[in-house]
Amino acid sequence: MSECIFCSFAQRKIPCELVYSSRNTMAFLDIAPVHPGHVLVIPKAHHPTLWDLPAGLGEEMLETMQKVSKALVRAVNAQGLNVVMNNHKAAGQLVEHAHFHLIPRYENDGLRAWPQSSYPSSEEMRAVADLIKKELA
Repeated sequence: MSECIFCSFAQRKIPCELVYSSRNTMAFLDIAPVHPGHVLVIPKAHHPTLWDLPAGLGEEMLETMQKVSKALVRAVNAQGLNVVMNNHKAAGQLVEHAHFHLIPRYENDGLRAWPQSSYPSSEEMRAVADLIKKELA
């Protein structure tokens, strides 16, 4: 397995455009931004996905995202912001190190999220909810 590029950023082995760092997190500019100012927020320690993050790290990750996103929106005069996390290849995760995208947005910027649909019936919706609840039990 090749070395994780995000771990290399965290260990300062290779440079990145760092915009913020806390004890256990860091935020830097994405090299392939959706819009200028697109930031990635990562844990400094290697955790491949959301499910691998230690429970105690969540609060610090959220604090970092809040602090950076407020500054980001002001800095690039964004009208909105998407917070996105892809987990596993099927969801579009390209680097196997947990990370959140902070993407500045603008009215009529041409970006579209995912298509919306609806459940065929309230019974089918309830059945899916019941499956999830069963897994949580």
